[in-house]
Amino acid sequence: MCELSHMARPGSTLVVRVTPKAARNSLQVEDGLIRIHVTAAPERGKANAAVQKQLAKALGVAKSRLVLVRGETTRTKLFRID
Repeated sequence: MCELSHMARPGSTLVVRVTPKAARNSLQVEDGLIRIHVTAAPERGKANAAVQKQLAKALGVAKSRLVLVRGETTRTKLFRID
């Protein structure tokens, strides 16, 4: 997994591109864009929860500090670190 602790500044925002129902969980950074693949299906918030968990682990912060600002039902999401 990619280490993103250098991005974990309170108040900063992160744009994330999500691929649900992937073969395996993964996280990459390409040209400043964070790409996350999760095995969870995009139903009832399961994929969003998996993305939040994976992103929090890569950033080295608690899941509760990540707030989904925009993109609850889309593949491009905006998270804020509180």
